[in-house]
Amino acid sequence: MTATSILSAAPVQNFEIRPFDAPVGAEVVGLDISQPLSDSEFARIHQAHLDHHVLVFRDQQVSPAAHVDFSRRFGPLEIHVLHQFQLKGHPEILIVSNIKDNGEPIGLGDAGVYWHSDISYKPHPSLGSLLHAQELPSEGGDTLFADQHLAWEALSPALQQRILPLKAEHSYLAKYEELRAKNPWRPKLSQAQIDQVSPAVQPVVRTHPETGRKALFVSEHFTTRIVGLPQAESDALLAELFAHSVKPEFIYRHQWQPHDLVFWDNRSLMHLAAGTPDHLRRKLYRTTIQGDAPY
Repeated sequence: MTATSILSAAPVQNFEIRPFDAPVGAEVVGLDISQPLSDSEFARIHQAHLDHHVLVFRDQQVSPAAHVDFSRRFGPLEIHVLHQFQLKGHPEILIVSNIKDNGEPIGLGDAGVYWHSDISYKPHPSLGSLLHAQELPSEGGDTLFADQHLAWEALSPALQQRILPLKAEHSYLAKYEELRAKNPWRPKLSQAQIDQVSPAVQPVVRTHPETGRKALFVSEHFTTRIVGLPQAESDALLAELFAHSVKPEFIYRHQWQPHDLVFWDNRSLMHLAAGTPDHLRRKLYRTTIQGDAPY
């Protein structure tokens, strides 16, 4: 189901959209995502998402099924390659958690340890992701979002012209073994899983398919090289872009509240998990909406 095929005869929900005092982001207050939305209400949410790039739906005490159903209104959902961390009965949900059960991780405990845009390593990267708080630590656990439209616009005209025609390779495996060596969260991938995540080539600068705005589209987690450049030149250019893309003036830092559902646009933003103290529990459920081929 798409954003245009919404139930048209639903009870009215009175909700507010309040922009944050930050480069990006707004909170949505007074909405229950488990209840049907009219066409006009959904259109308002959709436009707010395009305007603010990250929406925080407050106090969503809803089931995983409601989370999945709301996510599907924006498009088909991804099934993450780490099937080990699917929520039972809901394969569309990836468990993001540092909790262990009988010594085994129940979810991906190091998700977001590097800046990235979700699923950029596939030919059709994600449109957006929705992360729902289940269990939050008493300290830490923040998520940072960096506006890549602002990052593009802040580049010098000369650097814009230099990178506009370039393409880069993105690989899910770029840092996978490095992360496996550091911590216990990531399982060894089967050959079938490796086959699902072959590297993809993407434009270094992508155009948002709904707004037409340009954005940087490289990340320290998944981008491995600039196609056609010598390795040393590629490494230097990527290092420059990585550092520029996450300057403080582009960033919103989200401090989680109970039952927050955070919906961000992977075509506009990168995000980073700030980290949680090892002795504190954190668990969230993530859905990811399929996108289209960047251009």
